[in-house]
Amino acid sequence: MNIIFFGSPGFAVSSLEKLYDSALNIQAVVTAPDRPSGRGLKISKTEVKKFAELKNIPVLQPEKLKNAEFLSKLKNYKSDLFIVVAFRMLPAEVWKIPRKGTINLHASLLPDYRGAAPINWAIINGETKTGLTTFFINEKIDTGDLLLKQEVEINHLDTAGTLHDKLAVIGADLLLKTVFQIESNTFQAQAQLLKGNEKKAPKLNRSICRIDWQKDAKDLFNQIRGLSPYPAAWALLNGKVCKIYAIHFQPASHSDPIGLIVSDNKSYLKVAVHEGYIYINSLQIEGKKRLDVSEFLKGYTLTANEIMR
Repeated sequence: MNIIFFGSPGFAVSSLEKLYDSALNIQAVVTAPDRPSGRGLKISKTEVKKFAELKNIPVLQPEKLKNAEFLSKLKNYKSDLFIVVAFRMLPAEVWKIPRKGTINLHASLLPDYRGAAPINWAIINGETKTGLTTFFINEKIDTGDLLLKQEVEINHLDTAGTLHDKLAVIGADLLLKTVFQIESNTFQAQAQLLKGNEKKAPKLNRSICRIDWQKDAKDLFNQIRGLSPYPAAWALLNGKVCKIYAIHFQPASHSDPIGLIVSDNKSYLKVAVHEGYIYINSLQIEGKKRLDVSEFLKGYTLTANEIMR
């Protein structure tokens, strides 16, 4: 089949590589425009574009998906199928073009965790399983007819980063299986059945990422690992934003104020919570690089009775 692939981040590259290696005809990729990033504001390409250039796949980078010139280019390819992995919502003018439709790979077991951040929210909410779904795109986000699903366990030590990497690999296989079923016309599409209690995965924002040390230790543990490594949970340390990436919890009875930092200024740093202490293993203070706690403490001396807020 003739295919155009839509995607931008690293998560999408696993799928694109699997499709490319299967000898399907990837006519082009559509990805986000190059953007300035980092402290030096150097122009940065998406991970999908980098892969496409290595394989000499044509790259399209429209600012607006309804642009007449871009739509004309898409139609001229006369594609059989469009495939979307980790890309923005497509207008009907785009997803209606290919004769076999447009499919999407989503990192949850739809209809649960529709939205922009399904991997993060599954861990934040303390799920023990999640999965992947392929489906046909329609007018509303993540609501189209379902094709294939695969369940994936969430280890209690998984972070958003480790789960992301697992799902990217498993999802690539599921997507390829879906494409072959569409090619052979053996697929069975089913409408999404809603019960009214579906879990959601809205876009993450700064307030969602802020740590409230008054929460239960289990909720704090899930929040921090569900936001690690990106965008990262944060709190204020001496007035500066401190991102926290890795922790472990130790139950203990104590009378310390919630949020109090306890440390030997050498090897450990822990924060008092209701059921014990959260030990911080990896963190990043505003304006500095990410460090293990022992390295961090070499350059930072805590004051007495310092509270992380």
